[in-house]
Amino acid sequence: MTGKAGALALVGSGEFLDVMNTTDAMLINTLGGPEQARVAVIPTASGLESGMPQRWAEMGLSHFGKLGAQVQAAMIISRDDTNKPEILDTLRNSNFFYFSGGNPGYVIQIFRDTPAWEIITQAHLNGAVLAGCSAGAMAFGGYTLNIRQAMSGQIPDWVPALGLLPNIITFPHFDRMSGFLTADRFNAVIESVPAGTIMLGVDEDTALVRTNISGEWLVSGHQTVSVLNAPGGVKKYKVGDVVQLG
Repeated sequence: MTGKAGALALVGSGEFLDVMNTTDAMLINTLGGPEQARVAVIPTASGLESGMPQRWAEMGLSHFGKLGAQVQAAMIISRDDTNKPEILDTLRNSNFFYFSGGNPGYVIQIFRDTPAWEIITQAHLNGAVLAGCSAGAMAFGGYTLNIRQAMSGQIPDWVPALGLLPNIITFPHFDRMSGFLTADRFNAVIESVPAGTIMLGVDEDTALVRTNISGEWLVSGHQTVSVLNAPGGVKKYKVGDVVQLG
């Protein structure tokens, strides 16, 4: 244990695909290389979709295995799973936790105030890597958006998230946002965000990574990361850029 928080990645999409090999190898290298990495794949966000947690777990096992890391699946699908001794042992023996995509609200519901989340957050604060893709990234912030309500034109509903990054709100798949929300609805979302938060738009196949070496946020992957300001101001960062989050 280092006594310093490990690397953290907010991923727009592309978990367990070759397109994210460079990003995931960089995260592994912050631990000292593949031989030191012990990855726990956590497919909780897809827990409401039949067969999907198993699919994501298999993809994660294959992906990180090809990168040379030790990898196990932590099949946390219900709150009961967050107390199972065998799952908690898997988490205790891991130094890299990867949350794949699905439903961010479900991740929050399952993990809030649980032994599993306590183990993960304490390990991260002591040097373990933490990565969340799409729903995983959304769940780490102070709030997350009920996207279905926003798409239907209802008043934006901001759900308190897990709070690891209390002043950050993440919009994954940001390059495709216009396909989810009209310009008017998106502006309504931006104007309604809770005070004191920083809004991040992370494109697909792209990650915003806070390294455990410098503490800087870096853009990794293939597209861009946007920092959003109401009403409608956007500053874009390309791969390799340092993002100032204040």
